[in-house]
Amino acid sequence: MRVLLTGDTVGGVWTFVLELAASLLQNEVQVYLAAIGPELSQTQRDEANSIAGLQWAWRPSKLEWMDTPWSDILETGRWLRQLSHEWRPDVVHLNTLSYGDLDFGTPIVQTVHSCVSSWWAAVKQEPLPPQWSDYHQHVVTSLQGADFLVAPSNAAWCETGRQYPVGSKCAAAIYNGLNRSLFAPAPKEPLILSAGRLWDEAKNLSLLTGVAGELEWPVALAGSGAPSNAGRCQMLGAIARAELHQWQSRAAIYVSPAKYEPFGLSVLEAALSGCALVLSDIPTFREIWGDSAVFVDPDDPAILVMALRRLIRDDTYRDSMAQLATRRARRYSVENMTNAYLTAYSLARDGRAQEHRCAS
Repeated sequence: MRVLLTGDTVGGVWTFVLELAASLLQNEVQVYLAAIGPELSQTQRDEANSIAGLQWAWRPSKLEWMDTPWSDILETGRWLRQLSHEWRPDVVHLNTLSYGDLDFGTPIVQTVHSCVSSWWAAVKQEPLPPQWSDYHQHVVTSLQGADFLVAPSNAAWCETGRQYPVGSKCAAAIYNGLNRSLFAPAPKEPLILSAGRLWDEAKNLSLLTGVAGELEWPVALAGSGAPSNAGRCQMLGAIARAELHQWQSRAAIYVSPAKYEPFGLSVLEAALSGCALVLSDIPTFREIWGDSAVFVDPDDPAILVMALRRLIRDDTYRDSMAQLATRRARRYSVENMTNAYLTAYSLARDGRAQEHRCAS
C-alpha cells in the first residue's frame, strides 16, 4: 500500500504524523509525507530525516484557521494533487481540515484532530461568530468530500457531529498512540509540570499559574508564548520534544487543566514517563483516562490546589496514581493506532467504507 500523508507543522499533529509514518513504514507501507504550514525548525527536519525510508516535502502555507488563508490553500491543493499524480498513492490521508473535496483520483481518509468550531464551543461556550463562517463552510466542504473520517476519541467525534453536518459519513474513533520505547522514567523529583501553547485559552494554563504560589512544590511550564501571569512558575519556553521528555521523566505530577482537548498527546507522554496525572474534568479525558487520573473542575482553582496538595503530601497515593496512569497509557500504543488506520485505509481503498467504529 502507498499512502500520501499530510500533516501541518504546528503542535501535536506533527508528532502524530511522524509516529504514524514511522510505524506504517515498519508495516511495509510506503509513505510520502506532505508537510504544510509555517517553516519547519531544524529539529523538525531532523526528526523527519531520521525516519528510515520516509519520503517527504514541505510547502509553506497558511492553515485554514489562520487569517486570510484561502489563496494559500488553493495553491497548496494544486501542489498536493500534483504530488498525488506523480506518486500515485492508494490512499490520501489528510490531517488538516482542507483538501477533502479535491479529486485525487484515490480514496481520502481525513482525521479531525481539532477545529475552531468545537474549540469555540468548549472555551467560549457560545456559537462560532459570523466572521468564521467562511472557515466553517470550508471545513464542511472538506469533510463531506472525504471518504472516511477519523477523530482521536469518541468524545471528539461526537463533538464533530454536533458542529458539522457529517450525517452517516463513514467514520471511526482511533486513539492516538506513541512508541513506549521513547520514554524512560527517571527517579521522580518534587516537581509539577505542564505543557502547551501558553497563548491558547483552551489549554487554560492560567489556572495553574494562578495557584503556583500556594503549592509546596515548584511548577514548570513548557510551551510557546507567554501567559498573562506566570506567577511563581518556571517558564521553560518552546523546548524540543526530547527535552520535554526529560522534564516529564523527572516530574512527579503532570497537570493539564484544558477546557478543550480532543486527545492530549502530552498527557500520554507524561503517563508513559511515570507521572501522576491531574486533568480537567472534560469528556475526552474521562474517556481516555478513566480512573487513572485525578480530575478537577477547570474553572475552580481551589479544587486544583486541593488535588495537588493531596498528591504532594501523600507519597503512597501519588505513586499509586502514577502506576495507574502508566498502566492505562499502554493501551495507547503506536501499534494499535497503526492497525486501526490500516483498517480504515483498506475500507476506503476497497470501497467497503461503511459506518465503522474501530477505536483502539
